[in-house]
Amino acid sequence: MDKEVLFTMNTAFRGEYSIYGYTYGRGEKAACIVGAMRGNEYQQLYICSLLSKRLAELESQGDIVSGKEIMMVPSLNYNSLNAGMKYWLADDSDINRSFPGNPEGPATSRIAASLLERVREYSYGIQFPSFYLQGEFIPHVRMMRTGHESTNLANLFGLPYVLTSDSRSFDHATLNYNWQIAGTEAFSIYSGGTDRLDEEYANLAVSAVLRFLTRMGIIKYPCHGGYISTVMHEEEMISIKADDAGFFHKLVGTNQEVKRGQVLAEIVDPMDGKVVSEVLAPTNGIVFFVQDNPIVFQNIIIYKLIRKLHQ
Repeated sequence: MDKEVLFTMNTAFRGEYSIYGYTYGRGEKAACIVGAMRGNEYQQLYICSLLSKRLAELESQGDIVSGKEIMMVPSLNYNSLNAGMKYWLADDSDINRSFPGNPEGPATSRIAASLLERVREYSYGIQFPSFYLQGEFIPHVRMMRTGHESTNLANLFGLPYVLTSDSRSFDHATLNYNWQIAGTEAFSIYSGGTDRLDEEYANLAVSAVLRFLTRMGIIKYPCHGGYISTVMHEEEMISIKADDAGFFHKLVGTNQEVKRGQVLAEIVDPMDGKVVSEVLAPTNGIVFFVQDNPIVFQNIIIYKLIRKLHQ
């Protein structure tokens, strides 16, 4: 393993700030893995630490295929991680809404431009972003429809689901979108959470990446087959919103089958403790996402269901 500085700059209050990359193997730029871009992405950084350790072991055993190089970039925003903030400290900007970046722009734009320039030559790009909703969800591969996506390759991670989504205007400023436009086969791996560590889901994500790298002929690793992924479009899922505000009492968690009319959760009045509303399943399906805040507000998404195809 070699450590190198990918980008460095001076900051007003913390002196020199550098982004580091860790490389395993030598030769063709085969795969690049990017971790935490936000200061609350502890799970994403944790997965990178597990992967880094495993890749170093594989390299020492000679199990990275000759002529192949893997790069790992564990964190782009460790200042915010250290300070317990989500976005860039100086201006509250989001690195993953700053691509393709500007070398002469503000800090997050310069970081984005420098990273993209350094990683765009890799054949495969794997990112661990955080989910846009706060809560628990089934681990999956997510791909934007850019005309360059390949769900067949995404299946090789062996995760339960491959989700595709139409790109929206703000998606054009993300790493995944710009990676795809630059010609890299890019995949976003969602690993079950963000600001908490989930050991089971983290190990599932590590196995998925090692499985993909093995199947693409980049490493030699005796992996299990994983899941036969179900490919679906994000719009096919059903969103359930809260009718009332109050304490959220979850009765059904992720990856559980539910029947139409089943009570999924209760919303409780925080003053008198009475149940003000029940959250009912609108159809037979599987729980894909459930929010995990103790209090919910009216009209926010609290569940997402995968509708069962045959009812």
